[in-house]
Amino acid sequence: MVDDLQTEVKSEETTIEHLSDLRKALIKSTIFFVVMFGVIIFYMPKILPLLTNDYKIVLLGPLDVVRFYTGVGGALGLGLTAPFLCFQIWKFVKPALAPSESRIALTYVPFILMSFIIGVTFGYFVVFQILFEFLMGIGQSSFDMIVTAREYFSFMLISTISLGLLFELPISMVFLTSLGIVTPEKLKTTRKYSYICLGLISALITPPDFISQLVVLVPLIILYELGILLSTFTYKKKIANQVKLA
Repeated sequence: MVDDLQTEVKSEETTIEHLSDLRKALIKSTIFFVVMFGVIIFYMPKILPLLTNDYKIVLLGPLDVVRFYTGVGGALGLGLTAPFLCFQIWKFVKPALAPSESRIALTYVPFILMSFIIGVTFGYFVVFQILFEFLMGIGQSSFDMIVTAREYFSFMLISTISLGLLFELPISMVFLTSLGIVTPEKLKTTRKYSYICLGLISALITPPDFISQLVVLVPLIILYELGILLSTFTYKKKIANQVKLA
């Protein structure tokens, strides 16, 4: 009876310790996000001229400045915080991992940041440039176009930052597989639901025409399938290492 009580107390203490570690990880990630947000806001006046492409854009009021700054700062801050958050997740589950698994999982964190940068680059130089020029050409053929800062940068955000976050998908899938949180079979069984979600995302971040949505949807599907392939490779390698250790 006494042993059962001691075991229960130890279990409760362990649970409290895990919750405390999770709380610390979330607090650290939040602080990191706030710092990134502040840095981006501070350098915003230097960033903006690089993004306007010589278009004369206007603001319609002071609230547009607030919405624009917070939108850009929040989206960029979230993308830059993702690798740090993954690092905190790794620290949280590290005690349950073998040393080799822990080292392998940690190597994926820098690649998550690289994926974000690649996604933003693809979104800006391919998706945004093509769609914006196309839509401006259609509008200017019939109307005098006035481009507001809110519309310009909102369109830029949904076609660049969103893709930056989504380009992190394959590496994030591999990272979660290496931690044992997901398996390739789970990813395969949820494939059709994932495709539906990706289709909805592509519809939300692009203008309401089939070609624009296809330009975004096809790379997303390729990224998801790439994530499954990499997850399968990682899972097999993980099982093989466990067999060797056994």
